[in-house]
Formats: sequence, structure tokens, C-alpha cells
Amino acid sequence: MPRAVVCLPTYDERENVEAMVRALGAVLDTTRDRVLVIDDDSPDGTGAIADELASELPWVEVLHRPVKEGLGPAYLSGFRAALAQGAELVLEVDCDFSHDPKDVPRLIDACERGADLALGSRYVEGGGTVNWGLVRRTVSAGGSLYARTLLGVGVRDLTGGFKCFRRGVLETIDLDAVAARGYAFQIETTYRALRAGFTVVELPIVFVDREVGGSKMSRSIVLEAVWRVPLLRWQACRGRL
Repeated sequence: MPRAVVCLPTYDERENVEAMVRALGAVLDTTRDRVLVIDDDSPDGTGAIADELASELPWVEVLHRPVKEGLGPAYLSGFRAALAQGAELVLEVDCDFSHDPKDVPRLIDACERGADLALGSRYVEGGGTVNWGLVRRTVSAGGSLYARTLLGVGVRDLTGGFKCFRRGVLETIDLDAVAARGYAFQIETTYRALRAGFTVVELPIVFVDREVGGSKMSRSIVLEAVWRVPLLRWQACRGRL
């Protein structure tokens, strides 16, 4: 049974997937940690590259999904697979090097020292972003402030997607009830963990915009977060979370 499984969702990431997998292998203990590539039938052949890596590297596995459904469903599939393998820790990492693989051991260490959810945060002291324009910085910081204010929580980077969960968190928060598909998924899972009484620790990270490949951000993803945050608060107020 693995100690930790890194869930790595991919869609059209052929330029990044091999480099990211090998970079993760350099920082993980591959005798007891795993990388799970979750590919949503990428038309650019990302899944085939991942299969080649899995045939070469015993600590790499690939989960092929038949259609692109969004970030949330991809991660949920990965979470269920990791839990079924017996993983004690389950991580989320972007494949485009926005998250530095060298920070992965810091998240693992935080959970091994007692955190239930360790979150790489852009908005605590020491954190930040690189290569972002004014509009994107405003949207991201404003989105986190909007969610934090409406939900009444102290976590500063609610939209952050660089995370390490203890398995007990994922077993408790009812994955079947998590409905968000885009980046609102990050808000929802962190909020559900807080509502369940788990300890969330934010570690400063520097988020670097991707250098190759296309961004998956879209207007529909932003709009989903806008309406889903008050819905989460409404559900919480009525005891449905």
C-alpha cells in the first residue's frame, strides 16, 4: 500500500507530462509513493505518453477516462483510485509546472506532522505568483477574497489546487456529493474539510504560470465559482454539508 499518491490530471499536456512525472519521481520516495496520471482522453496523445512512462516506471500508473468532464470529476476519479489502493496521503498537483514539484515533500511533511489538509498557498506571507498580468492577479485574488468572505473561513487561498489530504478527510467529506467541475472544486473540497472539523494548514508557495501548452481557464469556470460559493454557504446553513 502506498504512503502517498500524487493525482496528476491531464488534458492535452504532451509537452509537460513526461517532464512532470520525472520531476515528481526525483522528490518522492518511489519505494512507497506513486504518481497517478488521470487523462481525459487527450486528443494530443498525452495518454499514450503516460502509458509509456508507466511501462518504464513501476511507481507510475495511468487512469484513462473516456471523456473530458472537468477538473473536479477527474480528481474525484483519482481520489477514489488512490483510496482503493490504501494510500494514506492523496495529493493534487497541476501538470503544467505551475506547482513546483520540489514543494511536494513540504506538503507531505505537513500532513505527517499532524495537518489533515496541507494547502500550498499563494496568499500567505512568503507566497506569490510569477508571470501573471494584472487582470489575472485581480481575478485570482478577488476570487479567493470573495469565497473567504461569503463562506466565513480564514483560509486565504481557497481556490488553490496544490494540496495534500489525509485519507480520513476524503473518506469523511462525501466525495459523491462534491458537484463542482472547474476550479470551484478546490473551494468546495477545502470548505467541506473545514466544515467537518479538519485542520487546514497553508504553506507558502510561488505559483508560476505555464510556459508551454494552453490554459484550461474559461469564463464558464469562473462563473461556476461565482454562483457555487453562495450555494455552498446556503447548504451549510441548512445542515446539508
